[in-house]
Amino acid sequence: MTVAAAAAPLNARPAGLPRVTDARLLPIVARVERGERLSAADGLLLFETPDLLTVGRLADTVRERLCGDAVFYNVNRHLNATNICVAECKFCAFARVKGEAGGWLKSWEEIEGIVGALSPRVTEIHTVNGHHPDLPLEWYEEYLQRMHTLRPDIHLKAFTAAEIFYFHEMTGLPVEAVLTRLRAAGLGSLSGGGCEVLTERVHRKLFPGKCGAEDWLETHAIAHRLGIPTTATILFNHIETLEERVTHLVRLRELQDRAPGFTAFVPLPFHPENTFFARRWRPATGYTEVRMVAVARLMLDNFPHVKAYWLTLGTEVAQLALSFGASDIDGTVEEEHIMHMAGSAAPQLVTEAGLRHMIEEAGRVAVERDTIYRPVQSAELAAAHVPLRDTADLDGAVGVPVALREALRLAWSSEPARAA
Repeated sequence: MTVAAAAAPLNARPAGLPRVTDARLLPIVARVERGERLSAADGLLLFETPDLLTVGRLADTVRERLCGDAVFYNVNRHLNATNICVAECKFCAFARVKGEAGGWLKSWEEIEGIVGALSPRVTEIHTVNGHHPDLPLEWYEEYLQRMHTLRPDIHLKAFTAAEIFYFHEMTGLPVEAVLTRLRAAGLGSLSGGGCEVLTERVHRKLFPGKCGAEDWLETHAIAHRLGIPTTATILFNHIETLEERVTHLVRLRELQDRAPGFTAFVPLPFHPENTFFARRWRPATGYTEVRMVAVARLMLDNFPHVKAYWLTLGTEVAQLALSFGASDIDGTVEEEHIMHMAGSAAPQLVTEAGLRHMIEEAGRVAVERDTIYRPVQSAELAAAHVPLRDTADLDGAVGVPVALREALRLAWSSEPARAA
């Protein structure tokens, strides 16, 4: 062997990418370049390989293919009306049983005061709550109606599929009937929480009092068939295995194929403080967090966006994740309890100017969106060189799965929410 040959890389350099240090990734690199779907075995390797930089570069290639230079954010407000809950999930620091210190149920006056004081710039209220033992479905209908009456211009992203399924169990009504009634009251979309990890083993050990994987998935399928968009999450870095993370992603991908309607995937690292796992579990590292973002972007080929949720990742890791496949950073939030009560050190609020600075410092174009990814300022989208912006682009897109094409059609064929 010559000196030159001995000094050569272990593998040929794939077009457009630096040297891959784990040769096992080469077939995955080729599949990503061809726009092919990755298998569960591929997903497991992406979690196991020490070559995180190649995983990140591949994910960023997919992000750029879908979103150009755009990173999306919105001006939103979180609102948790109650943390009184009967589910007794072991990972939760937010919930309180009825009568326990630290529990709350906001009054109508408090709720209306919060909503009435919102800036005209706010386009979304994001509200999830505990599974309260005494509130009838009519209370939740009135909750939505009161908010919608005060601010009919604001999209109400309300409740998780776990909450919807709880309402179904509480009332005896079919899930479709529950969703239909809530939509009539003002519901715009569902939050993606409540699934944690979509395997029965994790459900049985950590949250047996809440709906399991099949019911969570079917609730989202019903919402999608009714035209209600949703997001999806994973709560990771607790007792789940790498194989279970892959199973979770594959099940979400299969549902999006069957009943498209997911607009984004949101990885949520587990925060153990003030939970059953306090002092027994280490929080996720930045290394684990950006890998989760990257693998999700590569496996969820029919999801328009993977979100770097600054509230759970922290602003520093969220900004870094914009180079690992994330195309959304969430919103201004303003007040949040679930993650902060579990030990999140992220701030309660990042201003719009702060979000834009995070995005632009990372070399991306900040694009304000509404909840279903319509641009608020059309000029921002044009500046971001998004490759799939209109119906003609979507119809002619090569290698874009049908479910993703339809989800993008919803986002890009609508008029901007506000004039430029």
